[in-house]
Amino acid sequence: MFEFLASLFGYLLSILYNLVNNYGLAIILFTIIIKLLLLPLSIKQQRTMKKSAKIQEKMKIIQFKYKNDPEKMNQEVMSLYKNEKMSPFSGCLTAIVQFLLLLSIFYLVRNPLTYMQKIPTDNINKYVNQMQEEGREVSKAYPEIDVIREANWLKEKNPEDVDIDKLSIQMNFLGLDLNKVPQQNMTDYTVYIIPILYILSSFISIRMTTAMQQKQNQAKKEEIIDGKTGETEENKENEMDAVMQTNKMMSWMMPIMSISIAFVAPLGLALYWLMSNLLMILERVVLDKFIKEEGEE
Repeated sequence: MFEFLASLFGYLLSILYNLVNNYGLAIILFTIIIKLLLLPLSIKQQRTMKKSAKIQEKMKIIQFKYKNDPEKMNQEVMSLYKNEKMSPFSGCLTAIVQFLLLLSIFYLVRNPLTYMQKIPTDNINKYVNQMQEEGREVSKAYPEIDVIREANWLKEKNPEDVDIDKLSIQMNFLGLDLNKVPQQNMTDYTVYIIPILYILSSFISIRMTTAMQQKQNQAKKEEIIDGKTGETEENKENEMDAVMQTNKMMSWMMPIMSISIAFVAPLGLALYWLMSNLLMILERVVLDKFIKEEGEE
């Protein structure tokens, strides 16, 4: 599955690279296109979040009312979702898509010769063997990245190969070598620029998500204080605090995992995540305003 998606994305990235002749610019354009393709899903997710916040109180009333009858409680919850025209698994689709993108694009930037340049595996293995025989450095994790680094040397060794010119990929982007892996270049301060920017954008994204959740939870607490539910105020507030803590923990999991990968993957992947984060922040601001106005109407 991941190899298929990486190959599919590779065609798009190859087209963009041939247009701009720069790997970094191609990744930026690639990120924008992917975001636009996923925009309908993002709009649906944002609407679902808003709608879900509104039915949480109804669900808690059902859970309290039928806490001694799990079967009846499940029936009432499913009936609630049906009446509200929502699926209890509506949030899963976005998580699945994000996971598929995460691994597929990791495969793509890890093996650009295979998925972007479409060079046969046998040819790539031949280049790797030649480098190893001559004592040139070849990492087990990213052999194709090392082949790209040694493109000029390999051209001299294989001038007749039909795929040899495909080894030359313009990886320099604003003075940064997107071939480099931070973990393998610890003494080069430039390898930390994109991951650090990605970390900062992740903090901003998390803060925005947390602020939105706090606003929704505060509205629910005000309803509790107004006495609109059948449970005691203390129990309900405790539940809300627990939900807030859970949401906060979940919002940190994906960025922490991504940051960890960003330091052991080529900088091209960190650039994709950075651009994806920046576009997501812009998307949330615009969609939140749009959906809020839509709800008011």
